[in-house]
Amino acid sequence: MNSSENNHDESLEIRDRFWEKFKLEELNHSEWEALCDGCGLCCLLKFQDNDDHAVTYTNVCCKLFDNATCRCKHYAYRTKIVTDCINLRQENLNEVIKWMPSTCAYKLIHEGRPLFAWHHLISNSVNTVHEANISAKGRCTPEYNVNLNDLELYSTNWANS
Repeated sequence: MNSSENNHDESLEIRDRFWEKFKLEELNHSEWEALCDGCGLCCLLKFQDNDDHAVTYTNVCCKLFDNATCRCKHYAYRTKIVTDCINLRQENLNEVIKWMPSTCAYKLIHEGRPLFAWHHLISNSVNTVHEANISAKGRCTPEYNVNLNDLELYSTNWANS
């Protein structure tokens, strides 16, 4: 098995403190998925300024986002249902990472920074991201409830601080 096949073998176990020992490109599929902190901020609609290219977050979430669980309702099929879904992968990391929030574990590791204490890999609880008030859980409006032509009216500071 070559290294690219190895990285995508879902049966691989998660190595101890992998996020401190390996680059994102070296993670297997299980580790890659485990790194997600479950904040749901990547599911918020965003727009980019044409002049300075700054990404602005809104409090409007994708139609597949479940506000109660802070998870995608159809994660495995999300990119088929929502064609512009942010699908961060090892292969597109450098082009897509700019759309991720500053608290994102993938972004932190990519920048050589440590995970926050509220991250479930540190705290051993998937609830600490919500308890720390980092997540989008219960804080956003589904896109089908707003006029997307007015998206700029829904910009928010809490999503990328």
